[in-house]
Amino acid sequence: MAKPEPEPRARTVLEPLTQFDLSTHSQSPTRSLAISTVSDSQTLIYIGTLAGTLILLQSSPKTTSFLQAITVADGSPIDRIIVLSEIAKLLVLSDGSLFLLDSLLSQPAKKLAFFKGVSAITRRFRSTGNQTESTDFIDSTAASSSSSSSSEYASASQRLLQRLSGGIRSNGLKIKESEQQHQQQQQQQQRSEANNLGHFVFAVVIGKRLILVELVLGNRLNKSDVDVNGVYGSLVVLKEIQCIDGVITLVWLDDSIVVGTVNGYSLFSCVTGQSGIIFTLPDMSTPPQLKLLWKEWNVLLLVDNVGVLVDEHGRPVGGSLVFRRGQPDSIGEMSSYVVVVRDGKMEVYHKKSGSCIQSISFGGEGVGACIVADEEVRSGKLVAVATPNKVICYRKLPSEEQIKDVLRKKNFKEAIALVEELECDGELSKDMLSFVHAQVGFLLLFDLHFEEAVNHFLQSETMQPSEVFPFIMRDPNRWSLLVPRNRYWGLHPPPKPVEDVVDDGLMAIQRATFLRKAGVETLIDEDFLLNPPSRADLLESAIKNIIRYLEVCREKELTLPVREGVDTLLMYLYRALNRIGDMEKLASTENSCIVEELETLLDDSGHLRTLAFLYASKGISSKALAIWRILARNYSTGLWKDPTLENDIQDTSNNGISSKEIAAVEASKILEESSDQDLVLQHLGWVADINQVLAVQVLTSEKRANQLSPDEVISAIDPRKVEIFQRYLQWLIEDQDCDDTQFHTLYALSLAKSAIDAFEAENTYQNSDIGRVDEAVISDNRMNSIFESPVRERLQIFLSSSDLYEPEEVLDLIEGSELWLEKAILYRKLGQEALVLQILALKLEDSEAAEQYCAEIGRPDAYMQLLDMYLDPQDGKEPMFKAAVRLLHNHGESLDPLQVLEKLSPDMPLQLASETILRMFRARLHHHRQGQIVRNMSRAVDIDARLARLEERSRHVQINDESLCDSCHARLGTKLFAMYPDDTIVCYKCFRRQGESTSVTGRNFKQDILIKPGWLVTR
Repeated sequence: MAKPEPEPRARTVLEPLTQFDLSTHSQSPTRSLAISTVSDSQTLIYIGTLAGTLILLQSSPKTTSFLQAITVADGSPIDRIIVLSEIAKLLVLSDGSLFLLDSLLSQPAKKLAFFKGVSAITRRFRSTGNQTESTDFIDSTAASSSSSSSSEYASASQRLLQRLSGGIRSNGLKIKESEQQHQQQQQQQQRSEANNLGHFVFAVVIGKRLILVELVLGNRLNKSDVDVNGVYGSLVVLKEIQCIDGVITLVWLDDSIVVGTVNGYSLFSCVTGQSGIIFTLPDMSTPPQLKLLWKEWNVLLLVDNVGVLVDEHGRPVGGSLVFRRGQPDSIGEMSSYVVVVRDGKMEVYHKKSGSCIQSISFGGEGVGACIVADEEVRSGKLVAVATPNKVICYRKLPSEEQIKDVLRKKNFKEAIALVEELECDGELSKDMLSFVHAQVGFLLLFDLHFEEAVNHFLQSETMQPSEVFPFIMRDPNRWSLLVPRNRYWGLHPPPKPVEDVVDDGLMAIQRATFLRKAGVETLIDEDFLLNPPSRADLLESAIKNIIRYLEVCREKELTLPVREGVDTLLMYLYRALNRIGDMEKLASTENSCIVEELETLLDDSGHLRTLAFLYASKGISSKALAIWRILARNYSTGLWKDPTLENDIQDTSNNGISSKEIAAVEASKILEESSDQDLVLQHLGWVADINQVLAVQVLTSEKRANQLSPDEVISAIDPRKVEIFQRYLQWLIEDQDCDDTQFHTLYALSLAKSAIDAFEAENTYQNSDIGRVDEAVISDNRMNSIFESPVRERLQIFLSSSDLYEPEEVLDLIEGSELWLEKAILYRKLGQEALVLQILALKLEDSEAAEQYCAEIGRPDAYMQLLDMYLDPQDGKEPMFKAAVRLLHNHGESLDPLQVLEKLSPDMPLQLASETILRMFRARLHHHRQGQIVRNMSRAVDIDARLARLEERSRHVQINDESLCDSCHARLGTKLFAMYPDDTIVCYKCFRRQGESTSVTGRNFKQDILIKPGWLVTR
């Protein structure tokens, strides 16, 4: 057997307003009921009795009073009352006839003739655009027949007019076509009166006829119409449709009319007249009931105790409503709810969920049939319930009061669902949803459900972060004035520190435990009673979740004071949980923390790293650097340990080294951006002691606005930190393009001294075991060096590339050393070629370098000088015959063989030089002969050119009286003329204008040379 679904928690939707006893004014039971709201403070209630009396009551927020009573049909029950509030009229159905009355019952009822045997009547409602007033059916039809309308109703009305052939029946009489047109013209002329008088269309059931009629007021009728004393009006028949027998109830929505009989429900079209069955009722079923739900423009069809919702086309929409107490006596509507009454009880059902929200008892068992009425054409907030002898008015509880009532019962989820439902129904704004989320959050916070509370805080778009400040820091404080006061509905205590909230909550749990033992129920959470939480766990949960809320708030657009409060208090909470990583992340990134509020706190708690980060982020570099210096010193001495490394399973010394490095790195970040020269130089020393690379980065940083003074930096660098000194000078020279001779010379001298020391160190220990150990140490030190290349390589590159240092000073320094290549570079700078060749050829024995240097000199005697050095090395050295042969082989062609033979030593083996000397002679002879050929060819060309010039100069041209200038076409006669190489002739004037290089044909002889064939040069 399936478990029944739990009943939803009840809440108050309707509350009793006033009550009126009918027994003093009528002994007849109530048959029908209708209400009409005149204003917010006045509502008219119409009660129809079985005896035919119509009673008018007036209801106000405080009382209900009797106004008037009138007899409509003596002895016949009043079956239906339709309130036409727009024109202050009533349409009443009694004894099968229709009566028209004024809303205050000040005049006798006027019976509308020619309508007898009426069993049911309904007013037409339009759902298009949510219009609640009835439509001028004929006027809309006429308008749609003369102009095209985009609305569904206009097109439907036009189709209806086309189907109505042979004129219109008025009160059962047929009108001529001309009269019909005249009526339409009158209606069009009086369209401006429609808003004031109101046009209303109804569906009336008489037997098996469904008649569509219009209530026409005023003097609009012609003589064929039946007038009621010429004052109130009459009903004009628009159309008659064949209906079914036994219609009890009907509803007209748009173009569809839903009728109900004991056999079932059917749908008729007022346009086509066609009908169809929606569904049939089972045998022995209760009588049908129909209710128009104007808010959604649906129709509720009652089948026993089930209410089925259909749209205007008869199609089911949404779910069905199941009424718990069987078939209701009457059905009403109130906003998003359906109100039903039966046996002295009223139940309120939600339309969407179908759940019963509220149940109210207003009469004892056997009280008789009850009736509920609402305003059918307005979004009223009042319903009236009538028993046979009394009328009770119920007012819809304001939405806020409903929410408060649910919150007081601690039904938080239901409260949020209610707010979302009301927002969806358009009764509450989105801001109110945010408001309630915040209210629920505070209630949950004081109930110690911190995670759920913050979840609701985050869903509120109107809650300010400053509202949680009092839960973190006691008042008064810097941000006390930012906290909004007197907000929400006063359902929770005033804000106080979270420690007090937890303490009060634990006391409440303890009291609830004792009360529960005594049999008293409380609103304390059942889980807390069964498993009371510890204070530490609650505090940790509260702080974690408030941290979560503030972290989200940091991403929002906040005012500066609120941002300062959020960041500062967030640091407080991080510290409370000792979340060092989060503290340092917040302090090291962009933040709005107030340093004055945190420095003492962080200093006392030992969170010096966080304080240093905070100082740095606020630009207080001196204090930040002082802390990093203290930490670096304490790390190295073991007086202070890094909290972030306390749980690491590592060697203590390694932890100290790592922490010192971190301190130096963080300090260097600050120093790299600082333009305060004194501050940078003050902290440069201890950073360099830890890591020389960081010190170089500080000195060479491009991040600072103003660079440091090179003289001051050089003076401040520790003389023992040679690599820092050299790297800084290198940066000045290479990156900053410094051309100061002093810095270039200092750099060269420093490199030279380091090179001498390195050379001597390597030579001293290269052959001993201890030396090999030291060599390993030296190699390790080289790996830790800030330079990637050896010092000698850097010295040689700099000596070769720079021309701004003093070579004599450097030469004096390395004169007694073995740095021969460096000496060669310096001698070269000084122009001492012989010494350079001597070092390259004899000291270094680098024949290739020596020959290259001779090529740079560019003189043949340089090679002879080098050959002489190879053959006569001096200082007792053996002649370098192989080097000499290499030189003769590579550059012998450019040497004078006689001089070479003179230089050759008698001791030189002939077989070494014979082949080279033979090649030199052959090359010499070839060079001589080649020169002769070139000389003779040049002479031939010269002779040819001279001959061609002579031929050109000896050419003759004959000019007569008929000769013309090829440019201006003037007769030349005895004028001066000129002739171009292409045989064109121009007068002297044109020659001056054309120039001597360009002829009349446009040919430029300087660019396009004219070559004439000669005896040697041809085309």
